[in-house]
Amino acid sequence: MFNIDIQKLIIKSQEKELVNISFKISNATALIGQSGSGKSLTLKALLNLLPNSLHCERDIKSNFILDFNSIGFIPQNPFTSLSPMTKINKQFFCSNEKKKEVLKLVDLNTWVLEKYPSQLSGGQIQRVIIAIALSKEIKFLLLDEPTTALDIENRDNIIELINSLIENLNILILFVTHDIDSVKDICKNIIIIKDGVVIEKGYANDILSNPKQEYTKTLINSTFKNKDFRK
Repeated sequence: MFNIDIQKLIIKSQEKELVNISFKISNATALIGQSGSGKSLTLKALLNLLPNSLHCERDIKSNFILDFNSIGFIPQNPFTSLSPMTKINKQFFCSNEKKKEVLKLVDLNTWVLEKYPSQLSGGQIQRVIIAIALSKEIKFLLLDEPTTALDIENRDNIIELINSLIENLNILILFVTHDIDSVKDICKNIIIIKDGVVIEKGYANDILSNPKQEYTKTLINSTFKNKDFRK
């Protein structure tokens, strides 16, 4: 099994330190925190997408080469993630055989390749984005609140799909979300982040059933519908 040990990740602006964390990623891991807690910055740091105005110090160990080809990313809003004027077929960068293979993994037929994004449902678009991520030989999949923009039915279908990928593919998952039900259904490990610092981490079942920090209790008890608890 692949694993990542983030021994040090420090992100600074000119004025202050924004993030100072360390944690390990194994199996499926959730990263949870309020707006401004540092989740987004952590994701951008792992993807090497931090703006030049921020300084990043990182010491990350993994048992695989952590580079563009080994990382897949599922952004928060599927509706703005594809070119609206380009057929799905042209939004993949792999062979036709690979397209067929990854579409099968996400339960889509090849007819979607000849469609424009506007001709697909939200759930189908999210599956296409996941298929594009899987078209590389990835070992690490970052999911940025992948169910936020979906209705309940499509949300449940995407959760089922992610669980299937975890079961059938040897990949790591880092799941950033405000949706506690998704965490319960998918993630074995949980990381709670507040003001750029990890305040609690461990097995998801243990933390969700017996949180130690008041901040964690507030997050769990919240309906997560208040925008203050979103990313």
